[in-house]
Amino acid sequence: MTITTKKLPKNQAELTIEVEYDKIIPFLEKAAPRLSEKQKIDGFRPGKAPYDVIKQKFGEAAILNEALDDIIRKHYIDAVAKEKLEPIDMPKVDVVKIAPGNPLVFKATISLLPHIKLCDIKKIKVNKKEVKVDEKKVDTAIKHIAESRGKEKLVDKKAGKSDILEVDMDILQNNVSIEGGLAKGHKIIMGEPHYIPGFEEKLKDTKAGDKKEFEVTFPKDHYNKNLAGKPVVCKVEVKGVYEREIPKIDDEFAKSLGKFKNLKELKDQVKDNIEKEDKVKEEQRQELEMLENLVKESEFDEIPEVLLKEETRKMIEELKANLAQQGVKLEDYLIHLKKSTEELQKDFLPQSEKRVKTGLLIREYVNKNKIETTEEDVEKEIEKMLAHYPKEEETQKQIKSEEHKNYLKTILVNRKAIKRLKKEIIK
Repeated sequence: MTITTKKLPKNQAELTIEVEYDKIIPFLEKAAPRLSEKQKIDGFRPGKAPYDVIKQKFGEAAILNEALDDIIRKHYIDAVAKEKLEPIDMPKVDVVKIAPGNPLVFKATISLLPHIKLCDIKKIKVNKKEVKVDEKKVDTAIKHIAESRGKEKLVDKKAGKSDILEVDMDILQNNVSIEGGLAKGHKIIMGEPHYIPGFEEKLKDTKAGDKKEFEVTFPKDHYNKNLAGKPVVCKVEVKGVYEREIPKIDDEFAKSLGKFKNLKELKDQVKDNIEKEDKVKEEQRQELEMLENLVKESEFDEIPEVLLKEETRKMIEELKANLAQQGVKLEDYLIHLKKSTEELQKDFLPQSEKRVKTGLLIREYVNKNKIETTEEDVEKEIEKMLAHYPKEEETQKQIKSEEHKNYLKTILVNRKAIKRLKKEIIK
């Protein structure tokens, strides 16, 4: 077998493989009986005629065509192993030369797993931010609890301070809705700080039926680095204005919530809850910053189209699921954006590339550090998942499948890798 490897753009390779005729003969001998099974040869049981008889009946060209897939499959696999290549998709095969009594020549075009030069981990630093919960934040949270217990009355007027606006909204970055940015029937409390500074002020004095489009900027310290300090476009339609009657915040109010003896107990519980939430957000910020810095400082081969397309497909499926939770169809969402699916895929490409590179980086770190998981770890994870579906036999069957076990192994190994990276980088 002779192999010629040619590098192509976007991390593809073209293998030209020549298989000598003497290497083809065993495949012909195995393929011939299959032909005699398909069409009866007088004097012989199906599949039992001698090779020469089958050759005379059908011709060597027919036998060669019957054997072709097996010849290509075997020699393609051998060529990839010999050249030490890592394909990430099925080959596109073109037969260059095929004739009885001659070598077979074919070309296989494949996308290759990009090589990565991992940066010096010691040079990457991410600092922890101390999580503190002040009394003002606790008081604000309790105030929101009281407001949620308040009575609301639909009124026909412009929204005033402390009124509630019910809106349909879409918050977009680079013409794509941010996570949680598309919502119908969303409630906004006027006079209260919004998670995007300036958002609530833009809706001042609006009333039912009003439509507004404006730009605001996320805080620079926002935990999501993709949004921190970045402008977004907000499209808002006011559906209704509500006045509120809010209960007084005191011991009696705390008792009315069912499990608190007084206001102090309520405050302590709320403070503990906020602290836990803020710690999770801070850990998410640290992890995101760490991975972004690692990707930025590492070197990657050109990313193949097949990986970008698959990651973009996953992102659209995730968007579709998120929209479904909000009662919105992807088709309606695209109409709202005035975009086609192809345009949405194009918008997703930059983030898709980041996600692919992050996955490749973690894989490289796992391989370099020989990080593994145990069967016991996988079984424990499966048991946890099965507990959530005690009566759903089909779901349990899927969870126990080998395919799902292999998927879990990858997840658990990646978790270990990220945990080790955080230990090395986050100080």
